[in-house]
Amino acid sequence: MDHSNDIARIFREEYSNLVAVLFHYHNIGNIQLAEDLVSETFLKAMKTWSHNGIPDSPKAWLRKSAKNLFIDQVRRKKKFDQDISPHLAEEYKDLSEEDFSEEVIDDSQLKMIFVVCDPNLSQEAQICLALRILSGFGIDEIAKALLSNKEAVNKKLYRAKKSLKLKSGLISNLTEEEYALRLDNVLRVIYLIFNEGYYSSINEENIRQEVCWEAMALCKFLESKSYSSKSKIHALMALMCFHASRFHARTSDTDRIQLYNEQDRSKWNYPLIQKGEEFLNRSAVGNVVSKYHLEAAIAYWHTTDKEEKWNNILQLYNKLLTIEYSPIIAMNRTYALAQANSIEEAISSALKLELNDQYYYCLLAELYRLNNNRSKEKDYLKKALSITLKSSEKLLIQDKLKKVNNP
Repeated sequence: MDHSNDIARIFREEYSNLVAVLFHYHNIGNIQLAEDLVSETFLKAMKTWSHNGIPDSPKAWLRKSAKNLFIDQVRRKKKFDQDISPHLAEEYKDLSEEDFSEEVIDDSQLKMIFVVCDPNLSQEAQICLALRILSGFGIDEIAKALLSNKEAVNKKLYRAKKSLKLKSGLISNLTEEEYALRLDNVLRVIYLIFNEGYYSSINEENIRQEVCWEAMALCKFLESKSYSSKSKIHALMALMCFHASRFHARTSDTDRIQLYNEQDRSKWNYPLIQKGEEFLNRSAVGNVVSKYHLEAAIAYWHTTDKEEKWNNILQLYNKLLTIEYSPIIAMNRTYALAQANSIEEAISSALKLELNDQYYYCLLAELYRLNNNRSKEKDYLKKALSITLKSSEKLLIQDKLKKVNNP
């Protein structure tokens, strides 16, 4: 029996756990060593499991093997440095299974994300480190996620690790104030990881739920710790809950993408929507209104059919654009404008954006569809199709073209 898919899944789930715990014990100067030890653990597992099958407790097997490899590394180091290695070997000789407990893993991962979100690193470097170390993404996957190439990603990872190495010991020395200062960076990285899972740029999968759940778990870790203000954390958690509630409705039984207005609402996860509402209410503390608050509120209104729905969404988009402009936000605003005000006003606003993007062309096609202009709708669908890469999205656009040609 071929267990390759099961093994790949186990490795992906455990990669960040093992790296985080080894990193926690090893300190910031040995981040590469932690990754090397985990890779060696996986190679050992592949050789052993291919002959003997996957063990009953594969995660326990991996954690024990990683621990043993770490101890072996300490012992080998002793041969080269008699002054340091005996101290290290004594310090770590009593490592037990409890050192890889869920509590230690959670604590180590939380520390890890604050370290990789060093404000002195570029945003792309932070995301590269987080996707590699916390999410277990391969170099190819990171390159696709960031619309970059393997060489550029490897350089960013190398420079980032080198920069962090110069600050050896930082992982255990961060103060409460330093944690608070890095919180915005951490939230941004979690947000981007969730988005990568919610809309996968890595492969043909429409949703990579395991990546989304991981982002939500990291956010939950943050929420469980003591910070002076948790408002932004709660807002981000609310946003992710609202989006995650529609996982099963975003694709049809034949794996076709289902747009918002086509979704089967019986497939929405209403308990998760309620959880999102709870977090949104808890985020309404203090005077801070972040992008996460506004996006969460927009996502909330999308779960309702109240009369004031689209007018509220439009006003929220207007405010969001004043906080952080992006072409995607501007495009989404024009659709809300069509629903709240008029289609003509929305088309005029959309044309001013002058973007060369498949989603932009799809938006214009939808606006012209609402305006009963089939010629313009068809033109923009063809433009979108000409630059679309994912086959699932090509199928969606082709379906729309068929409907235009055969009304």
